[in-house]
This record gives sequence, C-alpha cells and structure tokens, in this order.
Amino acid sequence: MGKQRRPQPKYLAKKLKKIREELGIGQLEMAKRLSGIARPVDGAMVSRFERGEREPSLLVIVAYCDIAQINATVLIDDRWNVKDLVWAMPKKKVSSQ
Repeated sequence: MGKQRRPQPKYLAKKLKKIREELGIGQLEMAKRLSGIARPVDGAMVSRFERGEREPSLLVIVAYCDIAQINATVLIDDRWNVKDLVWAMPKKKVSSQ
C-alpha cells in the first residue's frame, strides 16, 4: 500500500455546513441526529467537519445523506456544487396549524 493520502472532496466541508443550515439546526442538534445513525458524534466534530479540519467517516457521510435525503454522489462529487446540493434536498415541509 502506498503512503499517499487519497484524494479528498474539495467542497465536502461547505456542503456539510449547507445541509445543516438548510435543515435550520445547530451543530449540537446535527451531532445528535448523526449519533443516532453513526458512531457518537459531538458538536465539536461537526464543527471540524464543516471547517474541513477533519473528514467524516463513510458511516457519518451516509448518515448526512440519510438526514438530508440526498444521494451520496451529490455530497461527495465535486462536480456537484453547493447550489446543486440545495436543489437535490427535498423542500422543507411547512406544518399547517
């Protein structure tokens, strides 16, 4: 095996932040939602993901995709930009009360 790092998505951090913002939740709430699907995640980890300081595990990426109801390709592939991400996410449902 080589010692070179594998290529990393250039826009992943921006996309992760955009998902959370589009959901209208804070980093702690996102951490709770991610922890329900993947291994325990805390607010500091979400912050590091969004700043590009740490890359989430594959299970955490899958959890983001489940939460946002998007295909992993939209999240990982740099040919899809942040605007495409918003387009791919389901529209927010407004509850009628």
